[in-house]
Amino acid sequence: MDAPLTPLADETAEQTDAEVFTLTIEGGADARRLDQWLAGKLPELTRSRIQALAKSGCLTDADGRVISKLSATPQPGLTLVLTLPPAEPVDIIPEAIPLDILYEDEDMIALNKPAGLVVHPACGHSHGTLVNALLYHCPDLKGIGGEKRPGIVHRLDMDTSGVMVVAKNERAHHALVETFAAHRLTKEYLAIVHGAPAPEGTLENLIGRSPFHRQKMAVVKTNGRRAVTHWQRLASLPEGLSRVCCRIETGRTHQIRVHMASLGTPIVGDALYGKPALDHRLPVPPKRHLLHAFRLQLPHPITGALLEFTAPPPADFSPYLA
Repeated sequence: MDAPLTPLADETAEQTDAEVFTLTIEGGADARRLDQWLAGKLPELTRSRIQALAKSGCLTDADGRVISKLSATPQPGLTLVLTLPPAEPVDIIPEAIPLDILYEDEDMIALNKPAGLVVHPACGHSHGTLVNALLYHCPDLKGIGGEKRPGIVHRLDMDTSGVMVVAKNERAHHALVETFAAHRLTKEYLAIVHGAPAPEGTLENLIGRSPFHRQKMAVVKTNGRRAVTHWQRLASLPEGLSRVCCRIETGRTHQIRVHMASLGTPIVGDALYGKPALDHRLPVPPKRHLLHAFRLQLPHPITGALLEFTAPPPADFSPYLA
């Protein structure tokens, strides 16, 4: 789903590749050492990686004082700030990958991203990404907003399809970053889910890294980021499914997928948060999670004119739209 990138001073759009984790030690911490406690809270990082970061001055307290002694006992109430430095710049090769462009002017592009397309190069995806395609279509993008993610101000999961916008110059990039950061836009998604959620409702809670599964996000009580999803059940479908519209105020990683699963109505085809056994029993088993960003409304980054972009659901939604 839609996941804004991290800016220098805000939480919802990208200006730098550095990633910052802010965690507060609670009472009754059972770890005997700080590195053990951090490794338990950040399972995607090994203790050796955490130790190396601390030696490099990347671990501080809330006042910016460097913490390098990781053998110390975790003290309740202490806030730790761990900064992962940006990855080394890499050369991105333009590739002639077709783009479904909905709108384009000298400042921005709106496009319909297909499922299966990764937004920007990352580990395991050095080529064949949306950024590779954008650099072929618009060579001047290189360097705008960051070497690895030129022009990108938000993203969708690889298997989420739908509307995205991209900046074509620094001024537009800054304005779009601010728009996403301040939530001055409307983002709506179409989802096919197992079960039947209430006709409508809102979930507002914290989403953070799952303490039990390093590849998953989860609704958490602490050390998460505020996430708000409004949903409306549009139709009941055969096989115990429902068609749902989700409007998100925030754009946390996997937000809609986590929220729908937390309601007991996971998205069809979601191998990470869903019900694969039920998916395989469907007349047309899905090949990906059925989540599509069908509408995005926001002000133009330069003129301020209100723009609205829509993208019809792709072919794999057809069995669920009759």
